[in-house]
Amino acid sequence: MNAPRQSRSVARLAAVQALYQMEVTRAGVEDVIREFRDHRFGADIEGEALAEADEPFFADLARGVVGDQKAIDTAVTRRLAAGWRLDRLDATVRAILRCATFELLDRPDVPHEVVINEYLEISKSFFAGTEVGFVNGILDAVARDDRTA
Repeated sequence: MNAPRQSRSVARLAAVQALYQMEVTRAGVEDVIREFRDHRFGADIEGEALAEADEPFFADLARGVVGDQKAIDTAVTRRLAAGWRLDRLDATVRAILRCATFELLDRPDVPHEVVINEYLEISKSFFAGTEVGFVNGILDAVARDDRTA
């Protein structure tokens, strides 16, 4: 994987983690962006340097999801089974769906296929069960909705 693409992949994973953190701790987006910039990016784990993140892209994702959350949640909820609410989903699944949906709807510079693939890989890093297929189904449907809008 080339460095710019890998740095965006790392930024996407960090954005999912940041959204999860914001939901669990009720921290604001700017506080979480600052924490990631000051304490997480450029760090290492057990002596192994972490891959570089595209920090501006990370901040754009985090701010974008927070700023457009109502429209994002509407787009996702439209594709849930009848009677399901977004708040019934696992918090990590919600964060993945929100980040991906933001990119699908608000980042025309990134092809839908790339967005879906990136977030499926992120899903696989958190889940080994049916969640990955669930995420794929929702994101495919949101992408179809966006193409026909």
